[in-house]
Amino acid sequence: MTESRSATPAVASTRDELRAARADLEGTDIAVVMTMGALHEGHARLIREAREAAQHVILTIFLNPLQFGPKEDLSRYPRTFDDDMRIATEEGVDIVFAPTPDVVYPDGDPGVRVSAGPLGDVLEGKSRPGHFDGVLTVVGKLLHLTGASRAFFGQKDAQQLLLIRRMVRDLDFPVDIVSVPTVREDDGLALSSRNTYLTESDREVALCLSRALAKGADAAAYGPSAIRRAAREVLVDEPLALVDYLVLVHPSTLQDVPEWYRGEALLAVAARVGTTRLIDNTPILVGPGGGRLDVFSQPDPGARS
Repeated sequence: MTESRSATPAVASTRDELRAARADLEGTDIAVVMTMGALHEGHARLIREAREAAQHVILTIFLNPLQFGPKEDLSRYPRTFDDDMRIATEEGVDIVFAPTPDVVYPDGDPGVRVSAGPLGDVLEGKSRPGHFDGVLTVVGKLLHLTGASRAFFGQKDAQQLLLIRRMVRDLDFPVDIVSVPTVREDDGLALSSRNTYLTESDREVALCLSRALAKGADAAAYGPSAIRRAAREVLVDEPLALVDYLVLVHPSTLQDVPEWYRGEALLAVAARVGTTRLIDNTPILVGPGGGRLDVFSQPDPGARS
């Protein structure tokens, strides 16, 4: 088990500074945790998992403009660098890489991007066109820049996780992608930087997402229709949540699972509460003896072998 550290991480804001800080690390066993800042306990859990698995941890803090659409307010995203550094220090991060957009994209809007393909056009991609192209482009760049051998991502962003695994496999990145279970508040609300936008009444409404997932998982033994019906009933009872989608899909294709399906599936939901769009999901084992899972038992086809 990794020993506790309390030294302030080295902070790098340019490629040269990152290269110099990385050169000071002993060995090449490096994990990376990528964030857009506004760190919370979910990010802290990712860092702890990375520290348990690797000799060194690099935390990236970069608010990536490529993954924000024209109707999404980049300036509204919370910026809490001092608090982020406190968490990074407490969790034993070795290097914080916090570049500005002109460092990551020195020529401005990049002419070449990574395409998410068809899997990037459904669910979140349908509501946010081009979002996952922006995600994969910056993840690919940060994997190259940090030189990490492992990267840790939360299960909460399930579609993002799937697409990153696909990119790593299809483009032969020499890195292992590790998924970490979603971290929740005591009342079930999934931790998210977007939760800071919720009013007190909004937050009560938002609990319907996690309740719907829980009810759906409770019906897992009875098959896909029972799962969807149980989850939908919770959402229907909360008219202030404007549901974008509620789906039960295969975890590697994101296609709706048929009624005869038995095995692991992803139950996912997205809804607007007040002015805030929230997402949540849970892996489920469908069929007799089934129920809620923390993460999928086997990497999807996007994972490296």
